Amino acid sequence: MAEGTQSYKSHRRYVPAYHFFALPILGINVIVEAVGLVRSPTLYHAWLVLFALALAVFAFFARVMAARVQDRVIRVEERMRLGRLLSEELHGRIEELRPQQLVALRFASDEELPGLTRRIFDGELTKAEQIKKEITTWRPDHLRM
Repeated sequence: MAEGTQSYKSHRRYVPAYHFFALPILGINVIVEAVGLVRSPTLYHAWLVLFALALAVFAFFARVMAARVQDRVIRVEERMRLGRLLSEELHGRIEELRPQQLVALRFASDEELPGLTRRIFDGELTKAEQIKKEITTWRPDHLRM
């Protein structure tokens, strides 16, 4: 995605070489090898299917693990930011925020972060998608995996 303005509708990041080339090719490869196994059920073709599946699983989990590490970093960053921006009465509640809530709050501007956080603590906002939809002044994150 080109760097610039982000919003709820444009914040998802796609890496064309990964999402639209590598993953589809790996998926198609699993199908091609499975068809080969059905047409010629040999140990060799079974091995090719297993290998194709292993490659697809590897590619998927490489992405999942990288995103998980990034979410951990975002949690630390957002807890530090909340410590700076929240009132003293809310400081003790920062640890109550779930990881996905913290990840969603990273898009909120400093001005609206305390209000959104209070709404989370009040039970008004619970899911990450709800939080993102309520953000009016978007803080872009162009480094997201």
